Amino acid sequence: MLQGATPEPAPQPSTVAIIDEFVDGILASIPRLLSGLLFLVLAYLTIKLVLAVVRSVVDRLYRDEEQLIVDLVVTVVGIFLWFGATLGLLKVVGLGDVAASLGTASGFIGLGVAFALKEMIADTVAGVYLLQDEDFSEGDRVETASVTGRLVSIDLRKTRIETDDGNLVVVANRDVEKRWTRHARADEAAETDA
Repeated sequence: MLQGATPEPAPQPSTVAIIDEFVDGILASIPRLLSGLLFLVLAYLTIKLVLAVVRSVVDRLYRDEEQLIVDLVVTVVGIFLWFGATLGLLKVVGLGDVAASLGTASGFIGLGVAFALKEMIADTVAGVYLLQDEDFSEGDRVETASVTGRLVSIDLRKTRIETDDGNLVVVANRDVEKRWTRHARADEAAETDA
């Protein structure tokens, strides 16, 4: 090469070579995509079956009034199953490194979400306990968290109490579960007097 001469440009691939390489890439990925599609169909059917079994088992454990608990359990199990299926799908289609990174990152995200929602989680857990407690039922006269009145409803996160002056007070379940007192029912008071 002569001094001061410009270097020769690298040969550019032809349009036909680019199209051939693109078609070869698509053809090479078809088996992985078909495997991924088959995996997705099997995962869908399996998850539907598992969720039906979980709903059936949990339905037997809780009364009809506690359907919120059943729905919560089925939803949580479904989220975990679908997340696992997504990671498995990524592995099947050849994106195992992405699946591993996603799994690790989701663990850290889960910790952050759990920390941010700790009071909501505490309300939900307390709500499950309150819904199962036979001594704490709608219509009872209760005293809790400096509120006294008739228990109107219990949800997964909140308890509603109607005070003697007709006001409706909403109390977080974590506060109710800490300490509450049920006043004697009219039929119990009559039995005690007799």
